[in-house]
Amino acid sequence: MANRILRIDASARRTGSVSRDLADRIIARFEGAQVTTRDLATPLPLIDEAWVGANFTPADDRTDDQRARLALSDELIAELIAADTIVIGLPIYNFGVPAGLKAWIDLVARAGVTFRYSETGPKGLLEGKRAIIAVASGGTQTGSDFDFATGYLRHVLGFIGITDVTLVNADRMMIDAESTLKSAHAQIDALAIAA
Repeated sequence: MANRILRIDASARRTGSVSRDLADRIIARFEGAQVTTRDLATPLPLIDEAWVGANFTPADDRTDDQRARLALSDELIAELIAADTIVIGLPIYNFGVPAGLKAWIDLVARAGVTFRYSETGPKGLLEGKRAIIAVASGGTQTGSDFDFATGYLRHVLGFIGITDVTLVNADRMMIDAESTLKSAHAQIDALAIAA
């Protein structure tokens, strides 16, 4: 059976994007994969009071309007559930994740759907999946004290049950783009790809 990939592009740039190029290269490693793409350059709506109210209303008690408000969230979660591998193109904007990616996170992190609370704390419900994050930054070094993007995204993925997370780093592009890209391409070539 072909690997089912959910590709999430978080770059606002549709052309000339390093994170999109890296995601292309990662996905090319998975021969015959079925790829679903969610391009966050097309903005997702932000959650609001009505959405939160719908989300916290028990499913059987929701009105038609509340179900409609949650329909996009349900669709995004269904994409995650269907995927074996999630490939995320992550540019670092102002030391954090792009607003579009934060909007996606807010729509997919739902109690009782992608995680639940237990006596021992929260438990992710999307286990058994793999995530590969293609990171691009102009000057932020991945893993540094001022990288608030990669640790946050790794934590969020783990929170919903996705703990097998690999980073492909093309950080500090403004300092030495040639060496940085060469290193990122080598990281992609070294990825373990299940048959």
